[in-house]
Amino acid sequence: MSFLNQLKTQAHALRSQQNATQMSAEARVVQTEAACQTVANYLADLAQQLNVITPPAPVFTLDGKTPWPAMKMADFRCDVRQKRLHHMGGVDVTDYIGMGWRVLPQVGPPVKAAVSVNFPPELERVEARLALGHLKHERLEQRHPDTNKLLAIRFEYTTELLGSVRITPDHDQSCFAFRLSNATGFEVHTTQLPTSEINLGVLDELARLLVAQPSRFLR
Repeated sequence: MSFLNQLKTQAHALRSQQNATQMSAEARVVQTEAACQTVANYLADLAQQLNVITPPAPVFTLDGKTPWPAMKMADFRCDVRQKRLHHMGGVDVTDYIGMGWRVLPQVGPPVKAAVSVNFPPELERVEARLALGHLKHERLEQRHPDTNKLLAIRFEYTTELLGSVRITPDHDQSCFAFRLSNATGFEVHTTQLPTSEINLGVLDELARLLVAQPSRFLR
């Protein structure tokens, strides 16, 4: 075999490998997009039902000592955003799927409340929870009237916050990342599942978690 024919054989093998890789990548995109449609349809339907039910919310407390009134989850809404996969020829795919909601008192409108903290770890925890829930609040310093020494930080806030589920597909790896904020209290939960496991059963477990029913979603 001439050297040129050897190069042709090598090039043919590489083209075959590249074509197989491209077909595999395209198959992952198609499979992932199909799962995205399943998730988006499920969450849109779930939001409609929960807007009627307005399920009870978990217990919330900023400092671990001052409980909020009994709360409910309401105003569920869904959002689907797209992006372009330039390395796949510019095809448009799902960037993320989100569902958000408000957490409100079960009876009456949101009310004013306050907590005071005077230790750094407690202060950091309260500030993190305020940020996580996007709470409207004011930060006030309490000082000694004579020495002006800082005694405590007082946070005045309104008992209303936001919760969310954000689901981000990875088309190259064929998997989904889930991020749940304030679904079980002032907490963030994350988990990842392969596209092959995205089905109605898994989404039912997510729905159970959101309405405080026994759930196997966070494994």
